This record gives sequence, C-alpha cells and structure tokens, in this order.
Amino acid sequence: MEIKGFAAVVTGGASGLGAATARALAAAGVKVAIFDLNTKLGEALAAEIDGVFCAVDVTSDDQVDAGFAKARAAIGQERILVNCAGTGEAIKTASRAKATGEIKHYPVDAFNRTIQINLVGTFRCIAKSAAGMLTLEPLAHGQRGAIVNTASVAAEDGQIGQAAYSASKGGVVGMTLPIARDLSSEGIRVNTILPGIFDTPLLQGAPDNVKTALSAAVPFPKRLGLPAEYASLALEMIRNDYFNGEDVRLDGAIRMAPR
Repeated sequence: MEIKGFAAVVTGGASGLGAATARALAAAGVKVAIFDLNTKLGEALAAEIDGVFCAVDVTSDDQVDAGFAKARAAIGQERILVNCAGTGEAIKTASRAKATGEIKHYPVDAFNRTIQINLVGTFRCIAKSAAGMLTLEPLAHGQRGAIVNTASVAAEDGQIGQAAYSASKGGVVGMTLPIARDLSSEGIRVNTILPGIFDTPLLQGAPDNVKTALSAAVPFPKRLGLPAEYASLALEMIRNDYFNGEDVRLDGAIRMAPR
C-alpha cells in the first residue's frame, strides 16, 4: 500500500514509540494527527512534523470522538491508525509487608484503570477509526486502511506485579485476529506489535546500572530497543498488503524472567 498523501492518527503519539511512529509516517509523506494527554509535547511534535495535535483521553468516548472530528477536519479521514497510548504499574495480586506483616491486595480500581486505558481504549479507537474508514472508497485490491496496535511481551511472559498490565496487553493480542476478520470484508487490515524493553521516556530516567542490567538480559543485540525500530515495523505492517491478523514480538529474543 502506497501511503504518501494518506492521513493517519497515532494515539500516545507525543512521546516514545508513538512519537517515533508519527515522525516516520510524516517522513513518508503522511499527514499525521497526534492523540495524547501531554499538550506541551504533542503540540511541539505536531509543529515539527506539520501535523495536528488533539488532546485525547482514550478512556473517554467524548474525547475520542472530538479527537477524530478535529483530526479529520484538519487532514481528512484517516486510512492509518497506530495505537500506542498505554500505561502500566507493578502491584502484586496480594502481598505481605515485610516490616509490618500487613496484607494487601491489588486495588481493583487500579486494575480496571489499566484495562480501560490499554485494552478498552485501544478497542475504542479501533472501532471508531474503522467506522470512519468504511466511508472511504477502496484503493487497489479493495483496501481501505490499516491499523497497528501496541501490546507487549508481557502479554506472553508477564513478570511479578504485572497481572493487570499483562491482562490488558494479552487482550490486545487476543482481539487482533477477530478484529482483522471482522474488517476483512471492508479491506481494513489489523496487526499488533509486542515490544520488549525499549528506550522510551519511561526508562530514560532510570539509573545507568538499571539500564545496563536490562540491556544485558537481551540475547541480541544487547541493548534496549529503539523507538525508530518500532516505527519501522509499524510502517512495514501498514505498507505490506499481505500483513494481516498478526501479533509480532519485537524484543531481541528476550523472554522475561519472573522478576
């Protein structure tokens, strides 16, 4: 699929994997709308790539609807959606405090928040974007668009404290094929990337010894993944007409240990 001149929406596009993807799409001649909560970074990146920034919380129907309306008014109906918006925290399902012996469990509200952002938020954007793509005339071979989601290697080998995160990302993996099948008759392809340990803002503030240890855990190459490498795979999934219904690990062959 030749993507030059198309419109795209990138959720979580103000930083990290999303920002790298927004830049790569813009470099390929795509008009990009960035959905994010970070107005400062989002507006700066939109200015850099001549795109449009939309302040969007993916857990809100109203904000997602408003974001798509603003993006489509500015750059047209998107044929490309890349979902990078997400969150995560480490909390054990149940645990005992070493000092006091106090027993606590994972707060269900916190568990649900992770599910709402990572899984339901991703689906919300897919469903609304796909509905918009259905209004477009098909291209060659009946294509109308392409969607790329972001899961995580934690979907398959989650670590201690990652019950909510792994459940949310496992859900993204699990819904990829049925959504691809749902949309196949309309010429919309759907794929998902499972990143390993990437050099994103979440890790950039970590001490050097922590980053060194994480890099050493990767079989090869022994370093953190680069956001540009994620963006490269996302663009391949978008451009390659036969890439559909797939979940692909991008992780340097790492398999996460329990902790």
